[in-house]
Amino acid sequence: MNKIGIIGQGYVGLTVAAFAGEYFEVVGLDNNSKIVNQLNKGISHIEGVESSTLQNWIKAGRYYATTHGSDIADVDLVVIAVPTPLTSNRKPDLSFIEAACKTIGENVTKPVLVINESTSFPGTLRNYIKLAIEKYSKKKVEHLYAISPERVDPGRGDYNQKNTPRLFAGLTSEASIKTREFYSKFCDQLIEVSSPEVAEAAKLFENTFRQVNIALVNEFAQIAHALGISVYETLDAANTKPYGFMKFTPSAGVGGHCIPVDPTYLAAVAEENGAPATFIRRANEVNLEMSEYIVERVQADNGGSLQGKSILVVGVAYKPNVADVRETAAELVIKHLRDRGAVVSWHDEVVGTWHGESSAPLSGADISVVITKHDVVSERDILASAPYVFDTTGKVAGASGL
Repeated sequence: MNKIGIIGQGYVGLTVAAFAGEYFEVVGLDNNSKIVNQLNKGISHIEGVESSTLQNWIKAGRYYATTHGSDIADVDLVVIAVPTPLTSNRKPDLSFIEAACKTIGENVTKPVLVINESTSFPGTLRNYIKLAIEKYSKKKVEHLYAISPERVDPGRGDYNQKNTPRLFAGLTSEASIKTREFYSKFCDQLIEVSSPEVAEAAKLFENTFRQVNIALVNEFAQIAHALGISVYETLDAANTKPYGFMKFTPSAGVGGHCIPVDPTYLAAVAEENGAPATFIRRANEVNLEMSEYIVERVQADNGGSLQGKSILVVGVAYKPNVADVRETAAELVIKHLRDRGAVVSWHDEVVGTWHGESSAPLSGADISVVITKHDVVSERDILASAPYVFDTTGKVAGASGL
């Protein structure tokens, strides 16, 4: 195994490439020509992947990016690292996986190991990916298949591809052995499970656990406000118990590539198999509804109307210190504010531009609503940005908030 192809050069695929480049020749396949051109100049677009690392692998002949599926024809292993988002009606969308399978089927004509890192419902590897690749193959090829769900958390400095434990399972024992051989080069801890379905389900449950607990604490924030007590003080008090409690904090909702999405994949496959997913569905509803609750609180504190008021949303990234806006709670907050007649702008120095709009100055508003607080933004500047500041993060002392 000397040459590998990685389909998808986003936050998952590029981080795998950056670590694997020390041991293999890597072909990074992506359909975004702008990103591919930048990567081939050694310019990383992913936090956590240094441009210097890419430049080293490019100079050593260990990495190049491409938009051409034919460039993975001679690889020994293919990693699928593409998005698995939701459709407009919040259903699982496997179109990116389908496209990756088509690329493999049409271009890889020798037997290789295919590893899926993209998050999806149990049975995706066995009943979808394998069959799709076989459907698109120009001739009968006996590939090996395995799953190793990604566990990348953009912006983290403490966990990465090397020190984050990695689950894996092959459809056959040979696939499992070769998967371990591959990841053991750059991962410290590999955990083999009994089937791909277990690995797929574990990844979904990890983020469903977080979704449900975030929903619980968001609902509790509303209860605490109704009772006239501080949700943050109450959570800190509960957190003094040394066992049986894990602290989550309230927010404007959930965002990113995993928590808003993965539970829906789990619920979908549960319901297809006749199992209830009411708890998961309700957790998702609570988190989606949190944005409107926040807007209602802001409106109630400002004379019962937001019509014509200038409102600055502070932080539109889904989490602090990253430029990622996927599924950000800020989007729904802005929508509800505008639906009520507010004149809304946003400030986010990390994101810069979003939806054809640019980051506005952190000043001059009637109302500021803090959704995400980056480290580069000071509490003092936020408090000075408007006469009334509503903070959903619990990090701006002196502001109104949850």
